[in-house]
Amino acid sequence: MPNVGQETDSRPRLLIVDDDEAIRNQMKWAFAADYQLAFAWDAPSVLERLDAFEPAVVALDLGLPPDPRNAGEGLKLLREIRKRRPTTQVIVITGNPDKENALKAIDFGANDFYSKPVDLDELEVSVRRAAHIHTLEADLARARADRTTAMGRMIGQSRAMGQVFQIIRRVAPTEEPVLITGESGTGKELVARAIHQGSLRATGPFVPVNCGAIPESLFEGELFGHEAGAFTDAKRRQLGLIEQAQGGTLFLDEIGEMPLSLQPKLLRFLQSGTIQRLGGRGEIKVDARIVSATNCNLADMVATGRFREDLYYRVRVVEIAVPPLARRKDDVALLASHFMRQAESQSGRGHLSFAEGVLDALAQYAWPGNVRELENRIRSAVVMAEGDAITLKDLHLAGEDLRLPSLREAREAAERGHIEMALSAYNYNITHTARALDVSRPTLHALIHKLGITLP
Repeated sequence: MPNVGQETDSRPRLLIVDDDEAIRNQMKWAFAADYQLAFAWDAPSVLERLDAFEPAVVALDLGLPPDPRNAGEGLKLLREIRKRRPTTQVIVITGNPDKENALKAIDFGANDFYSKPVDLDELEVSVRRAAHIHTLEADLARARADRTTAMGRMIGQSRAMGQVFQIIRRVAPTEEPVLITGESGTGKELVARAIHQGSLRATGPFVPVNCGAIPESLFEGELFGHEAGAFTDAKRRQLGLIEQAQGGTLFLDEIGEMPLSLQPKLLRFLQSGTIQRLGGRGEIKVDARIVSATNCNLADMVATGRFREDLYYRVRVVEIAVPPLARRKDDVALLASHFMRQAESQSGRGHLSFAEGVLDALAQYAWPGNVRELENRIRSAVVMAEGDAITLKDLHLAGEDLRLPSLREAREAAERGHIEMALSAYNYNITHTARALDVSRPTLHALIHKLGITLP
């Protein structure tokens, strides 16, 4: 019987496969302290333990019954292991130092190859490395399966969102201010939260501020706080939102709505890391990262004097442009299914599905309200659906709402996809990509800007 250990045992799982009991005992002595162990001696016992034990690493002797002197059974088993459990790493061991079999084993997916007698110290290093590779590949497989692992609550499998995820991973561990741009309903706050969760400040507070929801007369006190007696109703000291973000992240949503009169004070904080409460005299040091978001064109606001240019460049050290749902057609079905399952759970409804043609229709819809509109329509449909399948009627989508893209939109979408694919293939090197597309560098830059392609 395999020793699968306790459920709380975090040691990697190692399956040792050898028809020689003495070698199995030798391996047990070498690895028992650091690994959960299971043992097998032929193909049936390996396949049985493969599913029950779920090993991270298999140490596989190629010479197995019914013909231990031949590597055929072991190589066949190697292929089956890799087919059934792609993230399980296999280290091949053989009593016959045959170069041809070694090459076959590596070609079939073996992580490493050893000839008997095996140096156990060398094998231990190889097993440890293989267990680490298994962890990385398993994490990646889970991330691909649910598209949420590294990005908090965001979901997406489209190329456009893949670029957003890539930038988040790069910028999150830094301290640089980030400006998130995009239409209303695209999920800018989710991006901000993902940046916070991926940073060294993840255990600190995340303080969201809706700059468009605070009256101008109250804005300064809300943001910077006040001392007791600073104004008529100030009975006691109150910490502002900036101070509440100490050690964490301050998220300034719709920063374009911030009163022009307060922008110099925010700029001063970004420059010095200090604030002064209303009615206060001393400077207070605050350690908080600033992440901002807007659905406005701040560059246009700078040009018309509605937003300070120096503050614009301070908050926009890194910009992340979140694409509208209309540019995320590949994500619509994924998001719709996710929102449906969420709403089912929260409403107590039984298992629902989408009626035939609904997902195709959702992909054609323009989604002016973006992801927020999709979520709201799905939630409403889950509550209102009369049968077990959600219909277009349940979603309140009439025929006139559903349209095919115009020829220009289709052409731009195809052009965008082709350029994004080329950029990815050439690791976002502009010179090499331009050469491959047979255009000049300036032309490629212009197309990237025109089509709204985000570079990592």
